[in-house]
Amino acid sequence: MPPAAPEPSPRILVAGIGNIFLGDDGFGPEVLRALASRPLPDGVRAVDYGIGGMHLAYDLLDGWDVLILVDAVPDRGHPGRIRVFEVDGHRPGALPQLDAHGMDPGAVFASLAALGGRLPRTVVVGCQAGCVDEGIGLSAPVAAAVDVAVGEVRAVVSEFGSSAVVGGRVDGMED
Repeated sequence: MPPAAPEPSPRILVAGIGNIFLGDDGFGPEVLRALASRPLPDGVRAVDYGIGGMHLAYDLLDGWDVLILVDAVPDRGHPGRIRVFEVDGHRPGALPQLDAHGMDPGAVFASLAALGGRLPRTVVVGCQAGCVDEGIGLSAPVAAAVDVAVGEVRAVVSEFGSSAVVGGRVDGMED
């Protein structure tokens, strides 16, 4: 009897979202920049969406198994605090307001549904923002949390069974 074929790795989309012109709201793009310097497992694609909500909605139509959103989260504790939580996208009103400063994930997910897509299992790696005033650059506590968030993203990816570190890519990063 031939050996069983290995199960394919789940398809995981890591989406950095946020507006780099609003201080700590640029947390998601900054984490994606840090991820770009490290290899990703097969089946994992990381994209800096910035404030491109419709781009994310259209990409979600490609049938991902897992979505990892990386974003600044308002009013969730001390600036720089990382919180990882799963979103229940099957209950109406279950999508929390994650970031009112640039791209509202709830609106993205509603667009996805209107396009006939389904929300995959969704995990948020969020960081409490300190300042979302106009300006480029993260506050010190949020900047210090970037590497912690990279570790959390990699832990979530591993949790979903993609532990071989080869073949993934980060999109939306400039050299």
